[in-house]
Amino acid sequence: MDFSLIFFSGDEKNKYRFVLDAAKYADENGFTAIWTPERHFHRFGGLYPNPSVLGAGLAMATQRLQIRAGSVILPLHSPIRVAEEWSVVDNLSRGRAGIALATGFSPVDFAINPTGWEDRRSRTFDAVTTLRELWEGAPVYVQDGLGNHVEVELHPQPVQPELPIWLTCTKSPETFEAAGRLGCNVLTALIDMTNEELEEKLALYFKTLQEHGHDPQGVTVTLMLHTFIGEDLDEVRETVREPFSDYLRSFFTVIDSQKKNLAPGAGVRDMTQSDQDQLIEFAFDKYFEKGALLGTPDSCGAVVDRFKAMGVTEIACLIDFGVDEDLVVQSLSHLDELRRRYA
Repeated sequence: MDFSLIFFSGDEKNKYRFVLDAAKYADENGFTAIWTPERHFHRFGGLYPNPSVLGAGLAMATQRLQIRAGSVILPLHSPIRVAEEWSVVDNLSRGRAGIALATGFSPVDFAINPTGWEDRRSRTFDAVTTLRELWEGAPVYVQDGLGNHVEVELHPQPVQPELPIWLTCTKSPETFEAAGRLGCNVLTALIDMTNEELEEKLALYFKTLQEHGHDPQGVTVTLMLHTFIGEDLDEVRETVREPFSDYLRSFFTVIDSQKKNLAPGAGVRDMTQSDQDQLIEFAFDKYFEKGALLGTPDSCGAVVDRFKAMGVTEIACLIDFGVDEDLVVQSLSHLDELRRRYA
């Protein structure tokens, strides 16, 4: 089991100091990668509008850590532009770049490219072939400003002969199937999905890999888990309870805003404060016990083993969910203790 760090929400007070401090620790202590997302126009994740820009900075601040997008919202962009940007990151990092491609879930993100929303799934899946061909040195045919079909090839040429590509897969079984069909790695998370649903979808993914001639042993299955590890279980619970509960409340509100077909009264915003509090408390207890690395190295080891048995090969530890940033950086030594047990 590999261990990486991933960011998604973020506090605008200190902006990117936290990311850089955590990256330096991970780089010096044997972690596998650092992931940064793409989000637009929202406080929840709005620190990360372009993972290639932040990835370029992280490439220069680290020596061995893999620099990954988790994720590029592919339908917002031209695939050839994505290839160009990440080839720069690959060169700056001397061959440490990797990207996860997401179809996108927030219509607000698509203010950048409104035409990308309707066919966002097919655009994302089709881009995998284009990215691979460009990265490996083959030209691709595109239309220029005059309407002519022209051949373009990638510059600068990347360092790695192949670009590591993940598909970001959550609720839709179709995306897990697409990842298997294309032979991509998988980046997934438990938000809005149970452990049992994840196990079923990973089984579908492995089955599809085999059906299309891909080696299930040759892929990486990365699971994002909210993470804060300390020495005392009760102390950790009290440290994370308020910030993680606020995080869940913000996330549910974001999800509500995307579900336009909710019946009146069916969303979190429509609940009474008491019902909201009960929902958040239930969700907190569920994640604390089964769906996050919140606890001690010993208690979290059981969580890791459970997901390892499902076929997960990497835990992406989400550490920016509201706990004091200095405290999080200090706690990374306990996470490293857990990581070393699986090294």
